[in-house]
Amino acid sequence: MASPVGCEHYVRGCLLKAPCCGKLYVCRLCHDAQENHPMDRFKVREVQCSKCNTLQQAQKTCQQCQLQFGEYYCDICHLFDKDKKQYHCQPCGICRIGPSEKYFHCDKCNLCLAQDLRGNHRCVENVSRQNCPVCMEDIHTSRIGAHVLPCGHLLHKTCFDDMVKTGVHRCPLCMRSAWNLDYHWNLLDKEIAQTPMPSEYQDATVQVICHDCQTHCTVPFHVLGLKCTGCGSYNTAQDGGLMWQQEGQNLQDEGEPEQQD
Repeated sequence: MASPVGCEHYVRGCLLKAPCCGKLYVCRLCHDAQENHPMDRFKVREVQCSKCNTLQQAQKTCQQCQLQFGEYYCDICHLFDKDKKQYHCQPCGICRIGPSEKYFHCDKCNLCLAQDLRGNHRCVENVSRQNCPVCMEDIHTSRIGAHVLPCGHLLHKTCFDDMVKTGVHRCPLCMRSAWNLDYHWNLLDKEIAQTPMPSEYQDATVQVICHDCQTHCTVPFHVLGLKCTGCGSYNTAQDGGLMWQQEGQNLQDEGEPEQQD
């Protein structure tokens, strides 16, 4: 359960005495994986040295053998680990991997963000207190970094990477584009220009709702994509059946999909 170098989660030289059950674990994650209840890291009061086994008050250095339990120690979170430029964010209530000067705390999002996002992101109130919409696991206290989408919603960086690999390009919550897709839209423009629809569909139009700018508009129908006239995005959803301009009729084509990407 323990080793002088810690566990798979942290590099540390002590065990935490769980305030809930009194058992000794290297970290709260190891505890939670074995027990049927979570450990409250903030209530930890005692640790046991991995070298001399002395049980003592939580502190950075063993009072008996002077072993340093961690290069970094937070006496609020009781986090021991190797130096990763960590810092404790008071508004977040937990330690973050820094360095601190590269991050700022957004009061509305209630989250630490990279400095290049200061004044350059869409705020969503208490966004980090929501679970990741991909894996449904906690984001705020997760050891996995968060990725901020242009819409302001968060998901784990690993979940975002998996999303990209599988070809998903929209926020799972609001359906807005997950990054700037102008290059992709330009390729679609060229492909559609080189792929005319059959003559019976030349004058067909359809109503769409754009997920990116929320515009409702009527656009030429094409099986490869339906382009928003408001922002040029193909991230749209078909709203109703096909219409032919010359007849002024709204004819439903049951074979057409409700969603166009």
